Amino acid sequence: VQLVESGGGFVHAGGSLRLSCVASGRIFSINTMDWYRQAPGKERELVAGITGVGSTNYVDSVKGRFTVSRDKNTVYLQMSSLKLEDTAVYYCKFRVSPLLGILNDYWGQGIQVTVSS
Repeated sequence: VQLVESGGGFVHAGGSLRLSCVASGRIFSINTMDWYRQAPGKERELVAGITGVGSTNYVDSVKGRFTVSRDKNTVYLQMSSLKLEDTAVYYCKFRVSPLLGILNDYWGQGIQVTVSS
């Protein structure tokens, strides 16, 4: 299973970006789809996640600004009102059943989001 992210880049504070992450390969089902981020010198943190039935969760710092959604094998992260502190490498992580009865976590390669003043 491979995850490929897209949509990152540079944006001014207050702007918006939409990240996408699509999974390919042997996939029986996808359970949770999560977005993490890691800023320089900081630990990787869970930013947002969405379950197979559409329940979502967000870290407090992005509530009201970020929206996670999914469609088939793709997860999106709509980021609005971006702040300097949102600058980080963003990673998607999927919990996937490649075969019935097997459950594995797969990570994307990471994509840079830079918010400038």
